[in-house]
Amino acid sequence: MRSRFRLAALLVGLCLLAACTNQFGAGITELAADRGWQPLPIADWVVNDGLEPRSIVYCPRESCAHQAMAALISLEGKRADEMERALATDPARLAREFAKPSTPPKPEKGKTNPKSTAPKAPKSTTSVSRYDESGASALLVEIRAKDSPSRGAATAIVYGRDAGKLTLAIAITDDAERARTYARSTWRSR
Repeated sequence: MRSRFRLAALLVGLCLLAACTNQFGAGITELAADRGWQPLPIADWVVNDGLEPRSIVYCPRESCAHQAMAALISLEGKRADEMERALATDPARLAREFAKPSTPPKPEKGKTNPKSTAPKAPKSTTSVSRYDESGASALLVEIRAKDSPSRGAATAIVYGRDAGKLTLAIAITDDAERARTYARSTWRSR
């Protein structure tokens, strides 16, 4: 029974991938498939007006010693102006946004304990620092677990204007220097 389920799941997955074959971005030259990086389909993933995904690549743990993701996106118009202003003027707000849980905890059914709905202290620390990258502006966001400082993640964002559009090269992995390297490679591929 389990093997039938696995086979059916594999076939469904292959059909979904086949449907997406024409929706992959151009890839990122320095983060190539021969080094374990896999392009992800992007055409239908982003539905926000003014946001243009150019390429998203992912390096799974099976292929890379350090799992990572890199993306190259462009924004235009009002969304570009808002994003550029947020990146340039308010890195503390950005750090707070990164530190928020992705989904708020749900209260248990039938219980109205005020302690369960009160905000909990963060289980991690978040820092944001600025740096320059090949004439572009850049941010590094680092998140570390308070109970285990060796556990963490880093996001590097290199951004600047190209032909009126705001272009962002984003890389996420477990190490700050590695994130900066991947973001730099992504930025150069624009």
